[in-house]
Amino acid sequence: MLQVLPKDISIEALEGIIQAYVLREGTDYGLQGHTFAEKCLQVMDQISRGEVKLWYDEGTQSVELVLSRD
Repeated sequence: MLQVLPKDISIEALEGIIQAYVLREGTDYGLQGHTFAEKCLQVMDQISRGEVKLWYDEGTQSVELVLSRD
Protein backbone atom coordinates (compact mmCIF):
# COMPACT_ATOMS: atom_id res chain seq x y z
CA MET A 1 0.00 0.00 0.00
CA LEU A 2 1.16 3.48 -0.85
CA GLN A 3 0.22 6.58 1.14
CA VAL A 4 -1.40 9.32 -0.93
CA LEU A 5 -0.97 12.87 0.30
CA PRO A 6 -4.04 15.07 -0.21
CA LYS A 7 -1.85 17.80 -1.74
CA ASP A 8 -0.79 15.38 -4.48
CA ILE A 9 -4.28 14.87 -5.92
CA SER A 10 -6.89 17.26 -7.23
CA ILE A 11 -9.62 18.55 -4.93
CA GLU A 12 -12.16 16.87 -7.21
CA ALA A 13 -10.44 13.49 -6.77
CA LEU A 14 -10.25 13.97 -2.99
CA GLU A 15 -13.92 14.94 -2.81
CA GLY A 16 -14.83 11.87 -4.88
CA ILE A 17 -12.88 9.58 -2.54
CA ILE A 18 -14.56 11.12 0.49
CA GLN A 19 -18.04 10.91 -1.05
CA ALA A 20 -17.54 7.24 -1.95
CA TYR A 21 -16.33 6.56 1.60
CA VAL A 22 -19.29 8.31 3.23
CA LEU A 23 -21.76 6.51 0.96
CA ARG A 24 -20.42 3.04 1.78
CA GLU A 25 -19.63 3.45 5.46
CA GLY A 26 -22.38 2.82 7.97
CA THR A 27 -21.73 5.20 10.82
CA ASP A 28 -23.71 5.83 13.97
CA TYR A 29 -23.92 9.55 14.61
CA GLY A 30 -26.09 9.20 17.70
CA LEU A 31 -29.39 11.00 18.15
CA GLN A 32 -28.43 13.93 15.94
CA GLY A 33 -28.55 13.22 12.23
CA HIS A 34 -26.07 14.70 9.79
CA THR A 35 -26.53 15.48 6.13
CA PHE A 36 -24.35 13.88 3.47
CA ALA A 37 -22.52 17.20 3.02
CA GLU A 38 -21.86 17.48 6.77
CA LYS A 39 -20.45 13.95 6.88
CA CYS A 40 -18.18 14.69 3.92
CA LEU A 41 -16.97 17.89 5.57
CA GLN A 42 -16.22 16.00 8.80
CA VAL A 43 -14.08 13.49 6.90
CA MET A 44 -12.32 16.30 4.99
CA ASP A 45 -11.53 17.98 8.33
CA GLN A 46 -10.13 14.72 9.72
CA ILE A 47 -7.88 14.38 6.66
CA SER A 48 -6.76 18.02 6.97
CA ARG A 49 -5.83 17.48 10.63
CA GLY A 50 -3.91 14.31 9.76
CA GLU A 51 -6.27 12.09 11.76
CA VAL A 52 -7.20 10.11 8.63
CA LYS A 53 -4.72 9.03 5.95
CA LEU A 54 -5.32 7.99 2.34
CA TRP A 55 -3.76 4.70 1.21
CA TYR A 56 -3.70 3.38 -2.35
CA ASP A 57 -3.83 -0.39 -2.88
CA GLU A 58 -2.26 -1.31 -6.21
CA GLY A 59 -3.82 -4.78 -6.14
CA THR A 60 -7.39 -3.49 -6.00
CA GLN A 61 -6.59 -0.09 -7.53
CA SER A 62 -8.58 1.59 -4.79
CA VAL A 63 -8.01 4.20 -2.09
CA GLU A 64 -8.81 3.50 1.53
CA LEU A 65 -9.22 6.02 4.34
CA VAL A 66 -7.49 4.83 7.49
CA LEU A 67 -7.29 6.35 10.97
CA SER A 68 -3.79 7.60 11.63
CA ARG A 69 -1.75 5.87 14.31
CA ASP A 70 0.56 8.87 14.76
